Amino acid sequence: MKVDVNPICSSVEKKVASESPDSNWARLPQELLLHIFQYLPLLDRAYASQVCRGWNQAFHMPELWRCFEFELNQPASSYLKATHPDLIKQIIKRHSNHLQYVSFKVDSSTESAEAACDILSQLVNCSLKTLGLISTARPSFMEVPKSHFISALTVVFVNSKSLSSLKIDDTPVDDPSLKVLVANNSDTLKLLKMSSCPHVSPAGILCVADQCHGLRELALNYHLLSDELLLALSSEKHVHLEHLRIDVVSENPGQHFHTIKKSSWDAMVRHSPKFNLVMYFFLYEDEFGPFFIEEIPVTHLYFGRSVSKEVLGRVGLHCPRLVELVVCANGLRPLDEELIRIAKHCTQLSAIGLGECEVSCSAFVEFVKMCGRRLSQLSIMEEVLIPDHKYTLDEIHWEVSKHLGRVWFPDMMPTW
Repeated sequence: MKVDVNPICSSVEKKVASESPDSNWARLPQELLLHIFQYLPLLDRAYASQVCRGWNQAFHMPELWRCFEFELNQPASSYLKATHPDLIKQIIKRHSNHLQYVSFKVDSSTESAEAACDILSQLVNCSLKTLGLISTARPSFMEVPKSHFISALTVVFVNSKSLSSLKIDDTPVDDPSLKVLVANNSDTLKLLKMSSCPHVSPAGILCVADQCHGLRELALNYHLLSDELLLALSSEKHVHLEHLRIDVVSENPGQHFHTIKKSSWDAMVRHSPKFNLVMYFFLYEDEFGPFFIEEIPVTHLYFGRSVSKEVLGRVGLHCPRLVELVVCANGLRPLDEELIRIAKHCTQLSAIGLGECEVSCSAFVEFVKMCGRRLSQLSIMEEVLIPDHKYTLDEIHWEVSKHLGRVWFPDMMPTW
């Protein structure tokens, strides 16, 4: 990476020029060293700190430790790099009070997750603004004793006081710990991502929404979504929500899902008319009964499992705010009518992706013609398109390109 140091150099030019002829790299101004060190990977920065006393002092400047990612992996089970234990000890000893933007990236091992909890427990002098716990693979944090995890997280919640962003997906966080979070950070919390947290109840997340009026982004599982939560997010005291992500996941075939009232969604839209509602569905086909029966303000919709023609037809009728649609799989019946309905009623649609589905070439061309140039992203596997009496696969890209106003080709399946 090329480093632009002109602004820094202009401020220290006279100082460097006034040095004696035997000036050396060890005497570079601290502000210039800081600017350079900010572009170096951590390992290179550590090597540089061994050059001389001045560079070592620069290595420990607080400005370099405000943002840090702990990478915790077991050598025997992971190919990912890991933060050296000696460096972790040094950070805790000398820089814990400088940390502000912290994340932990751990592999699937319980040992790595426990190590992350041990580090969190020692951050008693820090005042974090952001915290992210990232598992590169499950189960990780879910295998840690709940009491150990909650104790470590509580240390951060109590000592931070100004936490604005918290990402704790796939963790054993629970309702009491969320109350501690709210008690100490209600005025500053703006982002909360906590999908796949089985120990949190709808009442627990409602407590957060009731008291954290500055919350702008929220991600959670569908079982935590309630009419009461949407009304709390729509209250006059609450700022306009910007993003709401809902993961609708079926753990067992035939699982029952509750229904959210249309009036609750309407209140949400009235309060935050520009908010994005992102929904990820991982359901079996017979579990979609409660969904898309009435109008829902979803903007980004992803189907990770096979979805029926009937459900996609309901999407076309009841999702007028839809901006992006991704369908990974469908049955063997063409989706011609459903696509035309979506193009007609979802007038804001600008991105669509189709995987293991079937659509006749003529219906697809009609869909593109109806949507026009607002389709900025069109990802369709070639196997999806079925030649008919109007178009062959060789002809369709010309017709679609004409309506899009740019060159377009269907995606090809890799042959490796």
